[in-house]
Amino acid sequence: MQLQVIQKKIYEIRGQKVMLDFDLAILYEVETRVLKQTVRRNLDIFPDDFMFQLTRDEWKLLTSQIVMFEKGQGKGKYPKFLPFAFTEHGVTMLTNVLKSKKARQTSVAIVRAFIALKQFILNYKELDEKLKELETKYNRQFADVYEALKYLMDDKQSRDHLKKRKQIGFKINLKKIGDK
Repeated sequence: MQLQVIQKKIYEIRGQKVMLDFDLAILYEVETRVLKQTVRRNLDIFPDDFMFQLTRDEWKLLTSQIVMFEKGQGKGKYPKFLPFAFTEHGVTMLTNVLKSKKARQTSVAIVRAFIALKQFILNYKELDEKLKELETKYNRQFADVYEALKYLMDDKQSRDHLKKRKQIGFKINLKKIGDK
């Protein structure tokens, strides 16, 4: 199973990375109805930090952000039943409940996708920190360069101003002295 396909089905809801029941049903090759029914029969192994049901507002927000949830996909704006969202641990528990070979294989792929996503986020944070360090460092250096340029511009302007000024003092006309 392709990692990218699974990663595209991971959403962030309530500050957690989750997969929705209908996406998992497709991956596990079972009907969404069967998956939900199995979960409801085993609610004791799905605490709130493993699985939760989306609210109408969360569903509206999610469908407004993602084009694939348009009508015609079977998941309209107002579904009959709101979907369950499963965290990484919930997906693992779901595999134990479904007990099929396909579920085990898919679960391994999903866990790998979650791990890859976590690694990407860590790398992104490290890169972001390094960029901020570089930005701070180069901002200081650019500030020095700008200050030097400003000094040079000010110095040039003051010299230009001196040239334009009418000079005072004695003027010697050398041609007239040499003519005598």
